[in-house]
Amino acid sequence: MTSLHTTQVRRRRLGVAAAAAGLFAALLTAGPAAATPDPGDSSATRTGLSAAQEAVATAAIEDGEIPGVDEIVHSDNITPLVNIPKDALKGLNTDLAFQGKYAFAGNYDGFRIYDISNPRSPKTVTQVLCPGSQNDISVSGNLLFLSTDSSRSDNSCASATQPATEKSSWEGMKIFDISDKRNPKYVAAVETACGSHTHTLVPERSSVYVYVSSYSPSDTFPDCQPPHDGISVIKVPRKAPEKAAIVNFPVLFPDGGNPGAPTNPGVSKTTGCHDITVLPSQDLAAGACMGDGLLFSIKDPENPKIIDRVQDNVNFAFWHSATFNQKADKVVFTDELGGGGAATCNDEIGPKRGADGIYDIVGKGDHRKLVFRSYFKIDRPQATTEVCVAHNGSIIPVKGRDLMVQAWYQGGVSVWDFTDSSAPKEIGYFERGPVSLDAVTTAGPWSAYYYNGYIYSNDIAKGFDVLKLDDRRTDPAKRVRMPELNVQTQPDYFAR
Repeated sequence: MTSLHTTQVRRRRLGVAAAAAGLFAALLTAGPAAATPDPGDSSATRTGLSAAQEAVATAAIEDGEIPGVDEIVHSDNITPLVNIPKDALKGLNTDLAFQGKYAFAGNYDGFRIYDISNPRSPKTVTQVLCPGSQNDISVSGNLLFLSTDSSRSDNSCASATQPATEKSSWEGMKIFDISDKRNPKYVAAVETACGSHTHTLVPERSSVYVYVSSYSPSDTFPDCQPPHDGISVIKVPRKAPEKAAIVNFPVLFPDGGNPGAPTNPGVSKTTGCHDITVLPSQDLAAGACMGDGLLFSIKDPENPKIIDRVQDNVNFAFWHSATFNQKADKVVFTDELGGGGAATCNDEIGPKRGADGIYDIVGKGDHRKLVFRSYFKIDRPQATTEVCVAHNGSIIPVKGRDLMVQAWYQGGVSVWDFTDSSAPKEIGYFERGPVSLDAVTTAGPWSAYYYNGYIYSNDIAKGFDVLKLDDRRTDPAKRVRMPELNVQTQPDYFAR
């Protein structure tokens, strides 16, 4: 555990001059956006820069436009409480889930469980070594779910990496019994087509349905041949998780989805979904599916039904994730421009590309439509070495307002208000300065979520952060207590 030296600096709301245009062209047009690559045991991925590009970042620090290397800055309404660095698990930190007094943190090497009964001093309960990117994580009752989206020699936690062209490669879902938090037990595995990049739970009393999102990066993988036009639906009996099995593969794109380039230059071809968020209280789901955004009904969880589908072939490159507001009359979609490997928060990219897209949901029942209203993107300038991208966030539960906390990799943590869906605005932030000035580096918060009065962030390179948010606009959320939170399974915060 490390203390946080915090410095508040006056931030200019101006973009930093772009480095060489060729760098961004190479990063942003290299092909369909993909997840951060499996780095083995490295804590970040790096792309070298020239001396001239390094000088741009150095000058921005000297001019006060961005923080210094690893310098922490934040708005007045956010207080950093603690940072817990990586320990036994050295891979990239990924997603978070919560249950009672515990936080569950994914890592490319496995997962870590924290006791957060005292948010100012979280304690590590256990660390489980089980390599396999991305290790997207969620929990329900006594079960923990872990996604594997990299080619493994088998489905064990002792598996090794192997070429994806091997027919024996394994990818899919792993299931653990966490009734004893100090000693999780690996109880089941289900192989899925194209692996499991992310997953979403639809919990029921006796079973848990798992929507497995994955996509095909190319047609060279034996277990991931096109058309990969749907999702795997797994049913997991709570009392017999070892019987978990695929029960359906609903086709979401009977027309093949967005064709991408060259028809739509700069847009990813749809070959599956990246992430799905469900709102069980409303029988709704929103899918972020590469080149397409979806709204669908989950009244029958084994057979989701598409209600509406939208594209943005001007500013969205890769539909990454989705978040409903509490009233279920808006959806925020994120665009992972550059695939989580490029510096995109600068003047050259601008305020619309690599942004959130805010959509109103209009109409009723199966006739509802997604109607675009505006974009939101942090306007705090980032260095040319900082991978900055719209990533995972959650609702801050306040009645009458639409508030959200969101991770932006090295853009840090942003708190923003989209109550007026046509005029969103940032109301708070926390971030660190560049990890490096001589290389484009993938680091910063992967996920930033609000849970029982605090913001928890899993920083790809720096570890687990706890932040305290004090603001009259968000303070009512402190009274909302949840027994469990998987952000992609949005709760009804105000159910009675």
